[in-house]
Amino acid sequence: MTVWDRFKHIGLELKAHSPFTLLGAALGIGFMLLFKDISKENALRLFAVFHPLHVVLSAMVTAALFKLHRKASSFLVILAIGYVGSIGIATLSDSLLPYLGQSVLGATIPTHAALHTLDDSDHVHGPDCDHNHKPHLHLGFIEEWYLVTPAALLGVVLAYFRPSTKIPHAGHVLVSTWASASFMLISSPEQMSLGLLLGMFIVLFLAVWLPCCLSDIVFPTLFIREDGAHLGHHGCVLCGKPNPDKTKETGDETQH
Repeated sequence: MTVWDRFKHIGLELKAHSPFTLLGAALGIGFMLLFKDISKENALRLFAVFHPLHVVLSAMVTAALFKLHRKASSFLVILAIGYVGSIGIATLSDSLLPYLGQSVLGATIPTHAALHTLDDSDHVHGPDCDHNHKPHLHLGFIEEWYLVTPAALLGVVLAYFRPSTKIPHAGHVLVSTWASASFMLISSPEQMSLGLLLGMFIVLFLAVWLPCCLSDIVFPTLFIREDGAHLGHHGCVLCGKPNPDKTKETGDETQH
């Protein structure tokens, strides 16, 4: 598979996955409307549930792909790849892109929940409060490291002992959407206009579509050789067809 063929394949996959991601973004808006009246502290609690879960799924796929198709025997190498890949993709999808999107929309407001840990929810903010109440980029791997780091490690360990990539892409998209929506609830205004909801719908779509497809589609193409053959004996991670080298051994002339 040439570089151009890879780009063509990625483009086709992105196009094919966009309808479901649109549905996921719509469900994300429904999620935000359902929980629009919760406190900012509880919105942060939702994020602390869905973001680590997203990290687990991402780490499992990333580490499993690396183990299966690069035949890496060192646990430390697989750990590094799985941790960096999952934290990077999940942070981009669940925090960075939603924050940038809300900033463009002018919908990122100062919030106490993003400035204090869950244990500080009873803190009273009066005229003498010395905290800087500016919009805050909440990074889970820093501020909830005690949840996110174990989640990444769990995903890598599961992939190391049972390296399977058959986690439904649909589940990955939905979990990522709910994590992004939870993040946006942390600093969203209480009153949301139709125009603002439309803008948030676009933000959710991009925040899920690009990173999740990067994780589940673009990354696997790195394991395909230039001649189109697939590394290892596990078959194609993209289409599920067997390794052409193996089919030749069995006399199967079907071309991939």
